[in-house]
Amino acid sequence: MTPDQMRDASLLELFSLEAEAQVQVLSTGLLALERDPTQAEYLESCMRAAHSLKGAARIVGVDAGVSVAHVMEDCLVSAQERRLVLGAEHIDALLQGTDLLTRIATPGNSVGAPDIDAYVALMGRLLDPNAAQQPAQVPTKIETPVEPVSVEPSVPEPLAATEPAPKRKRVTEGGERVLRVTAERLNSLLDLSSKSLVETQRLKPWLAAMQRLKRQQGTGLRALEELNLHLKDHALSLQAQEALGDARRLLAETQQLLAQKTAELDEFAWQASQRAQVLYDTALACRMRPFADVLSGQARMVRDLGRSLGKHVRLEIEGEKTQVDRDVLEQLEAPLTHLLRNAVDHGIETPEQRVLAGKPAEGLIRLRASHQAGLLVLELADDGAGVDLERVRRSIVERGLSPEPTAASLSEEELLTFLFLPGFSLRDTVTEVSGRGVGLDAVQHMVRQLRGAVVLEQTAGEGSRFHLEVPLTLSVVRSLVVEVGGEAYAFPLAHIERMCDLAPEDIVQVEGRQHFWHEGRHIGLVAASQLLNRPSTQNGSQTLKVVVIRERETIYGVAVERFIGERTLVVLPLDERLGKVQDISAGALLDDGSVVLIVDVEDLLRSVDKLLDTGRLERIARQNQAQAPRKRILVVDDSLTVRELQRKLLRGRGYDVAVAVDGMDGWNALRSEDFDLLITDIDMPRMDGIELVSLLRRDNRLQSLPVMVVSYKDREEDRRRGLDAGADYYLAKASFHDDALLDAVVELIGGARA
Repeated sequence: MTPDQMRDASLLELFSLEAEAQVQVLSTGLLALERDPTQAEYLESCMRAAHSLKGAARIVGVDAGVSVAHVMEDCLVSAQERRLVLGAEHIDALLQGTDLLTRIATPGNSVGAPDIDAYVALMGRLLDPNAAQQPAQVPTKIETPVEPVSVEPSVPEPLAATEPAPKRKRVTEGGERVLRVTAERLNSLLDLSSKSLVETQRLKPWLAAMQRLKRQQGTGLRALEELNLHLKDHALSLQAQEALGDARRLLAETQQLLAQKTAELDEFAWQASQRAQVLYDTALACRMRPFADVLSGQARMVRDLGRSLGKHVRLEIEGEKTQVDRDVLEQLEAPLTHLLRNAVDHGIETPEQRVLAGKPAEGLIRLRASHQAGLLVLELADDGAGVDLERVRRSIVERGLSPEPTAASLSEEELLTFLFLPGFSLRDTVTEVSGRGVGLDAVQHMVRQLRGAVVLEQTAGEGSRFHLEVPLTLSVVRSLVVEVGGEAYAFPLAHIERMCDLAPEDIVQVEGRQHFWHEGRHIGLVAASQLLNRPSTQNGSQTLKVVVIRERETIYGVAVERFIGERTLVVLPLDERLGKVQDISAGALLDDGSVVLIVDVEDLLRSVDKLLDTGRLERIARQNQAQAPRKRILVVDDSLTVRELQRKLLRGRGYDVAVAVDGMDGWNALRSEDFDLLITDIDMPRMDGIELVSLLRRDNRLQSLPVMVVSYKDREEDRRRGLDAGADYYLAKASFHDDALLDAVVELIGGARA
């Protein structure tokens, strides 16, 4: 390809992008002008869009685009100057022009000269009925004063470049330039950023180890000082005194260097984690697009479909700027289009019927998008006639889906669920819009593929409402991470009904299967170890950890070994060579770099059904074996609320917990009893936490006891002050709700049993 050809190809690509943006402006403006032809702001925006397209088409040599945009601009200018009142025929013709411009700007288009001539002639007749026979061409001499006189390269005036120059930068969003990036590169960037975030978390154990090493070295230096005091009463040779002095000096220098490097590593780890988090958040945001991206052309489609059916229908949209993952947007377009067409065809009545019912002649469809609890919530409502429930009931009987007595007793909710069955339709004849048997079941199938749900509600004579809930992103999933057979698994929160601890007496046998009582009903109980083919292990607790999962109407309790905590996981697709892994949808990495498998809940429930059908579902045995002694933890805090919260959290995990009301009370308890861990606040009366830790580190019996400082102070200097005093771990009290306290305790002293 020659340089000139490459330049032309680049310009044509820019023209295509320009046309896409300007046609959207034209479509939005024309639909608004159809309701009120005198709105000056929409007339101005449409005229400018047509004018810009004409200039862009001239620059790249697309004469067909120049001709179409020119006659559209003439029509809009006439309306601006009040020489013409835009009617339905003008709006139809202008919208036809936008379609023509889209085809012209599409590479490989099949728009021929007859199509252009016919359109120019049509616009000529609408603008001047007496000029119906005038030639269907646009003289190139007819220009407005603001346009360049010539587009020859030899023209040096800056005015000649005023139209094309901005085209290379016009594709903007929120005032920012937009770059075109492939999905593969974007996914790779998100993957690398998530791994970077995980890698920074691996610095934490290194930092904790250096803190312990610094503390042990301090203990060694103090022991050397005590040895020096004892040896003063003995006559040492000069050589021995020098060796002892060198050892003290070297140890002191080493401790100083270690303290300095530990502080530097602490600072580096904190900054690295912050930057990695920002990088990850930014990369994730790159996948998000405004909901408006899926709405392109929908308002026009509703309007045109309504006119073809003899109806006046308007689409109102709220929440266009709601951010959604690109992949979710792409998969939402088809079900949304189907629901909108369904609302126009089945929901909205004809103008005559609406007027007789006391409604405006124009029907209204509202589409609202919003965020709610990590989900994209869509509500699509129309003010039509609603669903004819008696007609649905008759159709159920006619199709043999239910006997007449049963159908007569069905509730409204039950009747509406039949509309989602494959092949179910209320139309007896096939039209271009309805009656092919491809109905709401297709919508439900597509929404379920997005791990979402759709619900239909209606009010007779007032309209119908579809409620859709889908994840905001398929790249990230908020999950509950649990332990099964010594491995980590993640259950998406969207499928979790609740978590609970079951005592042995709460498990009952019903019809030979294990159940427990939950919200007024018996819930079947299954072992995650059997479903996921993991070895069954005893967690040493008197209670059973259960995750209650739900998929539509199916609900089960899944017994696991341990709740690790709630996590936001970056979804890592499984290698395609593995095929479909039973009960698993994807993988992810935890903060420490370990792998976690994300459970496919729908598949898991199918596995439960298979085990039930074959009679192979195993019972969960609760064995009361002799338990090893529990580890003891001393909690020191002057706040009763905090003490009780920590005590309940730790006791719930199986630890033996004692409490003290301040530093002095805690010091007395430490000297009189044995503990495996000290958890202390900083600000307390009589003796604060720093003094308590300092006393403990100077005591020969207690100096090796692990210490965790828990404080409301989350500043860097406060954290460093606590660690320098000899603490092994520093935690902010705001972290209690996410199992951070329990995870830190396990990291320091392990599980509750010795």
